[in-house]
Amino acid sequence: MQRKELRVILISLIVSFVLTGTKFLAWFLTHSVAILSDALESIINVVAGAFACYSIYLTSKPKDENHPYGHGKVEFFSIGFEGAMIFIAGCLILFKAAQFFFIPNTLESIDKGLWIIGGTALGNLILGAYLLREGKKLSSLTITGNGSHIMTDVYSSAGLVAALLLIHFTGWIWIDPLASALMGTLILRQGYRLLRQSISGLMDETDMQMVDKVIRILEEHRRDKWIDIHNMRVQQYGNNYHIDCHLTLPYYLLLNDSHEELKAIEKLVNDAFTSGEVEFFIHTDPCIGSCCHYCHMAKCAVRQHEFTGTIPWKRENVLPNRKHGGE
Repeated sequence: MQRKELRVILISLIVSFVLTGTKFLAWFLTHSVAILSDALESIINVVAGAFACYSIYLTSKPKDENHPYGHGKVEFFSIGFEGAMIFIAGCLILFKAAQFFFIPNTLESIDKGLWIIGGTALGNLILGAYLLREGKKLSSLTITGNGSHIMTDVYSSAGLVAALLLIHFTGWIWIDPLASALMGTLILRQGYRLLRQSISGLMDETDMQMVDKVIRILEEHRRDKWIDIHNMRVQQYGNNYHIDCHLTLPYYLLLNDSHEELKAIEKLVNDAFTSGEVEFFIHTDPCIGSCCHYCHMAKCAVRQHEFTGTIPWKRENVLPNRKHGGE
């Protein structure tokens, strides 16, 4: 899988390099600060792509004594680095826009610039859609983050084309630095989003969508012996996940029987994930009297209370560190 990720990101790197050079050609022909802003932002595509290549290579390395959970966390560094570079580029673009707003620049060959930027926008649209599709398919944060950045480039280029059209037909040169400032603001926003995602991953912020997916799988296949699951925690390492949870089982089960129940849970979740691996660390809890009213063990010889109804597994009772009985 890592080889496919590396191939995808190499395609992104090569295409981004070509498109960036093309944008600088458009700037050389037109002397437009808005086109320069677009070209400067595209440099980040190339730098981020190179860093992403190294990130994917490092992610593919197996677990070792110093990295017992693997090297997948480097993906969060990758998108954080890309976010920081984008943020810096946004600041530089805003600075240049302010400079050229007060000191207008003479524009040339606007029609040629229009065709060139329009072509690069189309190229980035195809590349961005490809990266987002492959990133989702491979569960790769690095590729998805790179794709999101490329799509931002598409939107800014589309706005740039509109601005150049206005300049071409109206002669209003002041639109050039204004368009650059708008692009800088959009780029700053995208940089902030990637930085926020990076920090969330490095701080092990829970992915609630992934929690819901795991809970749904277990709820749909729950067995009578699985009295409840609680204290669930999900951590992501690249496209792999590590899940801690507590599983309440009948206290009289033999060790071998308990082990088989744990293996069944691991198999269920891993079979449902088409990419990546889910590693479980499950702590078994013995049942207590307060569990009886929602326990499905119909022929339990030690039942203390009558069964009153099923408690559906949801975030509200799976995430807290307590049995569903409240103790």
